[in-house]
Amino acid sequence: MSANRITLRRAGTLTALTAAGFLAAAGVACAHVTVHPESYAKGATDGVLTFRVPNEEDTASTTKVQVFLPTDHPVLGVLVHPQDGWTAKVTTTKLKKPVKTDDGTITEAASEITFTGGKIGAGQYEDFDVAFGQLPDDTGQLTFKTLQTYSDGKVVRWIEEPSAGDEPENPAPTLKLTAGGETAAAAPAKSTSAATAEAADTSDSTARGLGIAGLIVGVLGLAAAAFALVRSRSARS
Repeated sequence: MSANRITLRRAGTLTALTAAGFLAAAGVACAHVTVHPESYAKGATDGVLTFRVPNEEDTASTTKVQVFLPTDHPVLGVLVHPQDGWTAKVTTTKLKKPVKTDDGTITEAASEITFTGGKIGAGQYEDFDVAFGQLPDDTGQLTFKTLQTYSDGKVVRWIEEPSAGDEPENPAPTLKLTAGGETAAAAPAKSTSAATAEAADTSDSTARGLGIAGLIVGVLGLAAAAFALVRSRSARS
């Protein structure tokens, strides 16, 4: 085999490995259970949270999703949007510290939402929409610990909270709460379909960004191969 072919093959292999590694890492980062939007204003009212649940298994389907809502900083007025094929059960808990609102004192709030009866297959995801009446105004973030159960009995516990800026292996969906006016989420509440569309737009933007990055990696690899080829010919002449 000629030196030119060896050089081109090595450059092509390096390009393929680099691109594959990049896309694989991106795929892992996007496979977590997440909540959308990523932030809301403190004390926001009449909004929608979308919990996106991707299926990570090739040989099993997701058959149960349990989302746990914090009760130390409760989300008030929780309503679940009907989901085709799924049954939702909302569990309420008596609050240790009642919350005073314009409509009176609230002593109970949702602590868990369990979705069963449906199926998320390999390479698929499901969006679960949850409307709220009011978010707390006395904390900077809300953590929604989530359990994802598969048809083979495996349970993935998305319950870890980030620390010191490091993302854990199984991060819990986390909603940032900001001062009023600092985020678009503080605007009037969107409809369920609008919130889902926004989450999809975010996913599409991420996919386009990954595609562009992959093209850049490919171009750099081809440029390296061409340079090596020219250098090899110059050396022989």
